[in-house]
Amino acid sequence: MYLQFNINYQERGETPFSTGREYRLDDPPATAKIYFGKVPPSARKGKIKVRFFLRRENFLFVSPREYPAVYRRDERGIETNNPSPILPLWSTKKPEGGMRQRQSEARGRIGQPAVGEALRRLKPRKIGDGVLSITLFSSMYHSRTYTVESVTSGHPDKVCDQISDAILDECVRQDPMSRVAVETFGSHDILVIGGEVSTRAKVDYEAIARGVYKTIGYPDTLRVLVHVAEQSPDIAQGVDTGGAGDQGIMYGYATDETPELMPKAVLQVHRLAEGLENLRRSGKFPWIKPDGKTQITVFNGALQSVLVSVQHDENIDNGSIRNALIENLIRPVIGTCDGIEILVNPTGKFVQGGFAADTGLTGRKIMVDTYCGLAPHGGGAFSGKDATKVDRSAAYMARFVAKNIVREGKAKKCLVSVAYAIGRAEPLMIEAVDENGRDITHHAKQFDFRPVAIIERLGLRRPVFLRTAAYGHFGRPGFPWEEV
Repeated sequence: MYLQFNINYQERGETPFSTGREYRLDDPPATAKIYFGKVPPSARKGKIKVRFFLRRENFLFVSPREYPAVYRRDERGIETNNPSPILPLWSTKKPEGGMRQRQSEARGRIGQPAVGEALRRLKPRKIGDGVLSITLFSSMYHSRTYTVESVTSGHPDKVCDQISDAILDECVRQDPMSRVAVETFGSHDILVIGGEVSTRAKVDYEAIARGVYKTIGYPDTLRVLVHVAEQSPDIAQGVDTGGAGDQGIMYGYATDETPELMPKAVLQVHRLAEGLENLRRSGKFPWIKPDGKTQITVFNGALQSVLVSVQHDENIDNGSIRNALIENLIRPVIGTCDGIEILVNPTGKFVQGGFAADTGLTGRKIMVDTYCGLAPHGGGAFSGKDATKVDRSAAYMARFVAKNIVREGKAKKCLVSVAYAIGRAEPLMIEAVDENGRDITHHAKQFDFRPVAIIERLGLRRPVFLRTAAYGHFGRPGFPWEEV
């Protein structure tokens, strides 16, 4: 949890001034300090009225109203009588030696009750002349208005993810100790496979790529270029001793919103995308082609819109597509469509798809792979990487730990973060917070986050990766990191 001060102060007739600082708050709550200069002359006697408000945008807590605090100047400096149950503020004079400029120090403290309850308890008072803005935000997404998306297995980026993971699976199937980092790029009849692989396996990269492409449902033939080298010995010497294969930060998230401990909208948007593929493979809708995307918007906690874009045959109109998808896809996943805006192929036509319409690249759908933006992402992609790459394995472990914490009732929502240095086994950081921003790291530290321990606990030397490459890595049965 963080406390951010944004001070914007102006007394009548005085020159405005502003400053800002941000502070990390520990659990139990810590005290944050901020200094701001040029205390207005009117502060030197009598009373000054200021107001503050809480704001939430993306990761911020917002209050629609403004809450005043009355600052009183006396011989000790400037003090405040603040109505907030969680944000008591006070100030004291701190002169700058030999200078006429005066410094004031404001301290803020966040305590219990929980933020949401505390915001409801705040009561407004008379608004004064100056403004003191205080922003409180958490690293966990708490907004009730958001949008999530998914894509089908035939989306160009997902085609590349699947090819990369199919190559990884084949390497691991033959040699469980394989070191693999494979990237795939596809564009208009050309497919390029590159990366670093150290393995005893004999792998036909081109044949695997063509097989995946055909299995997804594309009949055309690609020109395939392969340029794969061995892993750098500089990296290998750190991994050989059990160290992490790269530096970085990884996140895992869980919420009690659904039995799968995933956000409901994330599960729904993946089911819409996978449902498109299931309809296509059923043979009942031969006009459906492999490429497609889905999207859900939630406004103030209620489903507001559903968007489905599906590649289709030339010989079908958009009205027929819309009716078929509402009846056979959207209603079975979403339920009633009353009051929900339904968008199907908003451009009116989606005949050209796949690599014929767009380029694809491994690792370009990392939000779709994880929590659709409702939890942070460290930036490292998953597909094509073996488990010594903590971008993947530590993200799986963080999800596993977050899910266990929530399942055991220690939090309703849990965000776990972990960071590594390349070649070092012990994480540089492990942290866990609950839905209120309360530090629950002690629960997360009961688990072993060393790369070798993660690989052993989750069984990541097996060829389990191709199935992860479409429709999300989390919230689906059959993966060891989803087991509690």
